[in-house]
Amino acid sequence: MTFQSPLWLLALLIVGALVAYYVFLQWRRKAYAARFTNVALLGSLVPKRPGWRRHVAFAIVAAGIATLVVSLAKPSTEVRVPRERATVIMAVDVSLSMEARDVEPTRFRAMQKAAKEFVDVLPERINLGLVAFSGSAATLVPPTTDRDQVRGAIDNLELAESTAIGEAIFTSLSAIQNFQATLEDAGEEPPPARVVLLSDGYSTVGRKETLAIDAAKDVAIPVSTIAFGTDYGTLDIDGDTVAVPVDRATLERIADETGGSFSEATSAEELEDVYADLGSQIGYTTEPQDISARFVTAGVLVLLVGAGLSLLWTNRLV
Repeated sequence: MTFQSPLWLLALLIVGALVAYYVFLQWRRKAYAARFTNVALLGSLVPKRPGWRRHVAFAIVAAGIATLVVSLAKPSTEVRVPRERATVIMAVDVSLSMEARDVEPTRFRAMQKAAKEFVDVLPERINLGLVAFSGSAATLVPPTTDRDQVRGAIDNLELAESTAIGEAIFTSLSAIQNFQATLEDAGEEPPPARVVLLSDGYSTVGRKETLAIDAAKDVAIPVSTIAFGTDYGTLDIDGDTVAVPVDRATLERIADETGGSFSEATSAEELEDVYADLGSQIGYTTEPQDISARFVTAGVLVLLVGAGLSLLWTNRLV
């Protein structure tokens, strides 16, 4: 919890001073009463007081005042709200290595299912596009709020040879820039953008990742990467067993140098969790929400209780 007008909290010192003064008065009253030498006579002259109950009533009233003072400081708490606008390109690896079965049923099928769940996680106002890459990269769906179009493209993905991670980033950046240019032509300000790239292996063709990193940095577009699969994935090619491990180092470097986040998943469940987390990061933000009304309500209720008990027990408000 934070306070938007914290200087009002200084008024709590006044409440503390009132409590201290009350304690002083009680101490002085006891000291004055102790000077009576005839305790029996004192008991007959001074009516019986409510004792501890009047202190409880005062404490409740003081707590109510303190709560109202806190409300003046405008306490607020962070709440999760959907982003108004953003552009996201999901770039997915469709190289033949995605046919490996170290992730059930295969890396490819698990990726398709998790990708569609990522589509569902993002708020409706987020513009989402899809890029698929193997030996080359292509924009299958430009940024759009039409989720059915993206889901359909994910279902129709097909595997092909080679892996071009650098080309995937360049194609994703191009898709974002084209979309932003369209918005600018319409007199709109382009929203923030990000690339989410999933791959399971080493880049084998196309422009180097270092060039793609520089291009992403030049336009200030973070690239978040997901390394999907295990180190023990294999493919059977013409009777030969070929290892298809994950290149975590390259994917992590891409994320670190462009300001994105790096994740790794070795199962379908882990990939779904990673996508859900990314969707939360991209599609939502936190904003302060004023909760002073809660403190006003609580303060008034506490004051009413304290005043009621004081009248009941002492026939006075305090």
